[in-house]
This record gives sequence, structure tokens and C-alpha cells, in this order.
Amino acid sequence: MAELETDLEKALADIDAIKAQLARGSEFRGWGPATVALTGLMAGAAAAAQAAFMPDPVDVTNWLAIWVLTAVLGIALVVAEATTRSRRLHSHLADEMIHAAAAQFVPAAAVGALLPVVILNVAPDAVWMLPGLWQLVFGLGIFAASRALPQAMAVAGAWYLACGLVVLAVAAGDRSLSPWAMGLPFGIGQLLFAAILHRALGGRHGGF
Repeated sequence: MAELETDLEKALADIDAIKAQLARGSEFRGWGPATVALTGLMAGAAAAAQAAFMPDPVDVTNWLAIWVLTAVLGIALVVAEATTRSRRLHSHLADEMIHAAAAQFVPAAAVGALLPVVILNVAPDAVWMLPGLWQLVFGLGIFAASRALPQAMAVAGAWYLACGLVVLAVAAGDRSLSPWAMGLPFGIGQLLFAAILHRALGGRHGGF
């Protein structure tokens, strides 16, 4: 009886390993184009609100609060829909697909979350670099998750890397925080991300 239970446990472990391997090598279709596009519009709206209502020079605390809140809301929306879509589209592989997708994006997300903490505590004079650094980290995150994304998503990754470098170069002049240094790259970048997803899905599975 004990031997039978051991064999059964080994077989189940082998099945889990096979499912995890399949998930890592498959394209994740949980990202919803409409929701991703919404995060781009949220970035544009946040930048417009800052430009209209925040005094110049921008207060660092308020600037960070707005962008952290925007990021948290956007991530929550995307993750909630990705979980629902994955369970519908990937069926028995849903949990493995979600875990694989999260494992690819989590390192970049963790670095992005820790950057303002480190910079504010160690080098507050370098806070002007945050927009560019966030864009570089996001672009690298896209490339890290490339196996689970449509091939054309490399264009979105390249967009964020290019924007990050340009924003750093431009901001180095007066070392100030501009709402549009976040709003334009992320607004356009997320719309591009959504358009690539929509085209890859062929308008199916909850596209635009």
C-alpha cells in the first residue's frame, strides 16, 4: 500500500512538472487588450491632471503618490482580468500559466517598486531619474517575458527602453520631474502593447 501511494505521488509530481513546463513554453493569453489600453489612458489622465493642477516645481511626494496609485490600480485591473481570462482560455493549465507569467514579470515589478524607496533614502537628489529608470525596467520586463508574449511585443519592449534612455537624457538638463515624462511613454506604450495583443488575438477572446 505504501509503495502504491509513493508511485501515485511520483506520478502526480511528474504531471505537475509536465504542466509547468508546458506553461513556461506557451503563449499566455490572459492579458486583455482593452484593459491594457485602459492603463495607457490612465497614465495619460494622470499626467494631464498633474500638469493642470500641480504647482511647478512638482512636489516629489505628490508626484510619487499619484504615479504609485496609478500603477497599483492599473496592475490590479490587469491581474484581475488576466486571472479570469486565463481560467477561461487555458482551462486545466490556467494556474500554471498564471504562475509562469507572474514569475517572468515579478522581478521587474519588484525592482520598479523598490527603486523609489532606495533613491529617496540613499540619493534623493537623483529622484529625477525615476521616470526613465521605470521605463527601462518595464522594457526589460517585457523582454524577460517574451516567451509568453506575441513575438511583435519586442516592439513595445524596445519602445520602453528607448523612451527610458531619452527621458533620462532630457531630464538631465534641469533634473526636474515632469508629468509628461511618465504620461507620454507609458500612455503610448500601453496602447501599443494593447494593439499588439489585439492583433495577435485576431480580435478574439475579448479583444477590442
